[in-house]
Amino acid sequence: MRASVAIQTLPKAGNDEELVRIVDEVIDYIKSTGLNYYVGPFETAIEGDDYDQLMDIVRECQHVAIRAGAPEVSAYIKVTYRPEGEVLTIEKKTKKHHAE
Repeated sequence: MRASVAIQTLPKAGNDEELVRIVDEVIDYIKSTGLNYYVGPFETAIEGDDYDQLMDIVRECQHVAIRAGAPEVSAYIKVTYRPEGEVLTIEKKTKKHHAE
């Protein structure tokens, strides 16, 4: 993997159920990309080799939230990019912390 992003999408919503519904739609979109991802309690990590594709996904997450009914959306994003090498994968970062 050459790049990874973590995105926390925070749609404006009238209640917790609505907020979760909208975030679930964003996560469904991320799943549909076919890239490796990991859903955590505060953010979703996505990894891939194409930096531009990841940035397009980050942008589309905002559009998905708006189409799902959010009048406004904020996002917090972390990016790791190494064009000439590998970044630490989700598995390398988390596997030892999750018993199977």
